[in-house]
Amino acid sequence: MVKKAKKEEPVILITNDDGITAPGIRNLVEAVKGLGKIVVVAPDKPQSGMGHAITIGHPLRMTPVHFFEGIEAWQTNGTPVDCVKLAVDKVLHGKPTICLSGVNHGANHSINVIYSGTMSAAMEASIESIPSIGFSLLDYSIDADFTASRFYIHQIVSTFLKQKMDKHLLLNVNIPAVDKKLIKGVKLCRQAYAKYEEDFDERSDPHGKKYFWLTGEFVNFDKGKDTDVWALKNNYISVVPVQFDLTNYKLKQQLSKNKLFV
Repeated sequence: MVKKAKKEEPVILITNDDGITAPGIRNLVEAVKGLGKIVVVAPDKPQSGMGHAITIGHPLRMTPVHFFEGIEAWQTNGTPVDCVKLAVDKVLHGKPTICLSGVNHGANHSINVIYSGTMSAAMEASIESIPSIGFSLLDYSIDADFTASRFYIHQIVSTFLKQKMDKHLLLNVNIPAVDKKLIKGVKLCRQAYAKYEEDFDERSDPHGKKYFWLTGEFVNFDKGKDTDVWALKNNYISVVPVQFDLTNYKLKQQLSKNKLFV
């Protein structure tokens, strides 16, 4: 009897923006152990708020580290997006089955997706036709409890690995900072219209020179009950499908009636 060929093990690329020593990435690794071959490529220091920045002005360096038992891991001096590019070209020499980014310390709901290094890494993977998911926990503390995150991340990733994924799959997953038993479930959402009402606090250094410190308040202008902000406030995990195509198709259709355009 001819044995059936063994199904090839999924390759899971993991990265983040909080740095390779952050508790969030360690918990992400723990959450998906056993689901495939894990390879970690992450920044050597925090890169929060970097958005989709890439390094073009100085050399990129990459060194192996042994932070995760039995798992190949590399740290780089680049941005989260650099990490994905380096992983594909120099570490994996090809595309992984899926790219996971996080777990970010702090929210990446609503407008945060634009600034987030966590989500930009996932988006870069999606651009490269690699299904990807960014995970964030609404807790900035270094001592944050990732118990619920590990449980639900394992559920979410294992579900998608068992099915044929769109090559541009890109999900923004946010997890409320509450006890696991208080989470009501996983809710598919849209991105809320919310933003920071920002202010720059003007100060003076010891030499009398002015400097500015960004401050502000997060304001939700969206009262819909189908948004990520609403879901998280009500103890649901929010999942928002996002895309790198920024075309406003509704506006494009409206503008097509304008005589200015041919």
